[in-house]
Amino acid sequence: MSGGGTETLVGCEVAPGGGGGKKRDSLGTAGSAHLIIKDLREIHSRLLDHRPVIQGETRYFVKEFEEKRGLREMRVLENLKNMIHETNEHTLPKCRETMQDNLKEVLQRFEELKCS
Repeated sequence: MSGGGTETLVGCEVAPGGGGGKKRDSLGTAGSAHLIIKDLREIHSRLLDHRPVIQGETRYFVKEFEEKRGLREMRVLENLKNMIHETNEHTLPKCRETMQDNLKEVLQRFEELKCS
């Protein structure tokens, strides 16, 4: 470093002429290099890897969609059931009565025309 002050040490550097016979590089030992790489991977995965978030959102969307769709289909089926019940109990008997009455009237007119 330039300037006349004291120098600060980076990483595991040893001060020049300082004690200890081993000289280390600025990254430190191989074990600490692995720790740095591991930390970098973790930082990368948290900041830049969006797959877990997207997968979670996708699962949530599918779950919500299926639940809402299931409820909607249940309502549709319930409405169809009610409509069929109403048709069988009220509309069909009414139609049958009306048809029989009109058919009797048509047969009477036909008989009158046939006889004349």
